[in-house]
This record gives sequence, C-alpha cells and structure tokens, in this order.
Amino acid sequence: MAKSSAQIMQRLVLPPGHVLFDEGDFGNEAYVIQEGRVEIVKKQGEEELVLGSVEKGGIFGEMALIDARPRMAMARAAATTTVVVIPKALFSSKVAKCDPFVRCLVGSYAKLIRSLV
Repeated sequence: MAKSSAQIMQRLVLPPGHVLFDEGDFGNEAYVIQEGRVEIVKKQGEEELVLGSVEKGGIFGEMALIDARPRMAMARAAATTTVVVIPKALFSSKVAKCDPFVRCLVGSYAKLIRSLV
C-alpha cells in the first residue's frame, strides 16, 4: 500500500537560531513554514548578509532539489518556527507531474536566482 504525502512528511518545531542547513550543503528536502519565520543568510567572509526571510506559507530549500546543486545560503529560524519537511522523492514526484514547459521555467528561474546571488 502506497503512503500518502501526509504520511511521508514530517513536522519540526525549531527554536530561534536553529540552522536547518548551511551554505554548501547538499539538499534532500525542502521546507514549508506553518508558523514563524526563517532567514536566508549568505556568509561574506566574517559577515552575514540576510538575503531575505520566509514566513508562514512560504517554501524554502527547494532550489537544491530543482537543480541538484549545493545550497546557496544558510537557513536559520528567526523565531520559534514550525516547518513541514518535504522529502526530495516527494518533491521530485510532484515536479515530474508538471507540464514540461513549467519544469523548464522553474529550472530557468533557479539558474537565474543563483546567478544573482
């Protein structure tokens, strides 16, 4: 019997300051925020540059799943945050069901974003 998406996904509650992944890590999951906020941070020498933040309903960590490249920034909880973990296999199966044009467009956006950061 196949497992549903709800059975595959896991929920995590993160304290402020918790790092979900670091720049350069390879990704095996993406995350959807149910409550709280996560900062996306790029290190520049000793300094940290906050590229942006993701709030309730937002997804992050997906780029490493789209293009199979290392994470381009760190993701850190800025407050107590609840996330749903989307495993790579589930993410990939959802993307595979998309129209080929949409898959190409998403890949192009990921490439463009990486070139800007």
